[in-house]
Amino acid sequence: MEFSSKLLERAVNEMAQLPGIGKRTALRLVLHLLKQPKEQTEQLTSALLKMREEIKFCKKCHNISDVEICEICLNPSRDASVICVVEDIRDVMALENTAMFKGLYHVLGGKISPIDGVGPSQLNINSLVEKVKAGDVKEIIFALSSTMEGDTTNFYIYKQIKDYEVITSTIARGIAVGDELEYADEVTLGRSLMQRIPFENSLRNM
Repeated sequence: MEFSSKLLERAVNEMAQLPGIGKRTALRLVLHLLKQPKEQTEQLTSALLKMREEIKFCKKCHNISDVEICEICLNPSRDASVICVVEDIRDVMALENTAMFKGLYHVLGGKISPIDGVGPSQLNINSLVEKVKAGDVKEIIFALSSTMEGDTTNFYIYKQIKDYEVITSTIARGIAVGDELEYADEVTLGRSLMQRIPFENSLRNM
């Protein structure tokens, strides 16, 4: 792709680094920005910079938040004894859209994947185990995607907490094997959550 401007080329190259954005789409977006009033581009830039500099991760659940403790964890109507374990914040958003879960979340920040160099120490697993050890958690719901990495992560956490007084369950396989949670529709995801099964039962299929 030939560019008549180095400034345009640099902007397109930076835009193309975003997930799902190829060079042609990046060029279309950059040219769109050029057609807009300068103030609109400045507002976009300001919003991105402010987000990058000021956004926080909840100290309790590791979800993205504007403050130290996120709104979900601070909500007194949520059941703090039930924790749904998810891979990242997109899964929290997907589950919240179902409006069926009234417990709290724990965001791991990824899945165990030796091939990608991701081990348990790179994830927010220790803080989850500490919550269980404190004795206030009655149930842990594993809601990771049904991939080999997701199942490996579920099993690793299960081994860490199985000796404590806590129920472990996993969402029902209404989600196709290999699918990511964020792409499931709200009805299917909600039913999978409500029809969750004891985690021990899922071990038979591993």
